[in-house]
Amino acid sequence: MDKTDQDPGDGLVGGRIREARRARGMTQDALAQAVGVSRSAVAQWETGRAGQLRGNLARIAAVLGVSASHLMEGGASEGGPAAEDGTELALLRLYRACTADDRAFLLRTAQRLARAAGESGGAG
Repeated sequence: MDKTDQDPGDGLVGGRIREARRARGMTQDALAQAVGVSRSAVAQWETGRAGQLRGNLARIAAVLGVSASHLMEGGASEGGPAAEDGTELALLRLYRACTADDRAFLLRTAQRLARAAGESGGAG
């Protein structure tokens, strides 16, 4: 079987689905419900037994907040910089769980803190 013919649930894709799901703080049940499949389908994707992965890839990516190409090929999940450490990842996860108003408040607060750090010469 040629590499281009391989099923996308080859384990590498499944691992990226699992990582993205965990980064969002989702259970397999929650992902399954959001995509409209069974929990066992999610478990199969994550362990490299593809099931109906190809037909659901766009929905999986949308629910997990990553690009389909990230799930298929790896690399940056949204084309931007990756989180540098667990703290950044945790902040992103919390930010995504907020309402639009709370996100705006958090952004203003972070901008104010960054300006204050720049003025005092601190690097955070």
